[in-house]
Amino acid sequence: MLHVFLVEDNLLIRKNLEETLSELVGATLVGTADSEAGATQWLAANPQIWDLAIVDLFLKQGTGLPVIVASKDRTSRQKVIVLSNYLSPEVRSKCLALGADAVFDKTHDIERFVAFCIDLKTTFMSMGLTPSQ
Repeated sequence: MLHVFLVEDNLLIRKNLEETLSELVGATLVGTADSEAGATQWLAANPQIWDLAIVDLFLKQGTGLPVIVASKDRTSRQKVIVLSNYLSPEVRSKCLALGADAVFDKTHDIERFVAFCIDLKTTFMSMGLTPSQ
């Protein structure tokens, strides 16, 4: 099972992502946050229990950019991706420069997003690792 930390302020999107990740990827949520402060605090308190952090850019309070920065000390197997509706080329570049492993548009890149998650889980399995190991 892939352990996911989801940073998303829209409850409907959060529920839909949880269902999609569970059904198509075999992932489970280990935590959620709807604000910058909540996300950075969660990451500080839970450095090892997640495999994938999915971060939206516009949150209830603050943005996802400091959340990306807060995940910089993660292990090499832990991945951080941005999933947002507000992605200009400049914003995409900024996210990658801050340390995001990938950036996906919620509207146009859902298939690529799911494929990324499946590939991550497959990589863990092929290396003989269980997620969060």
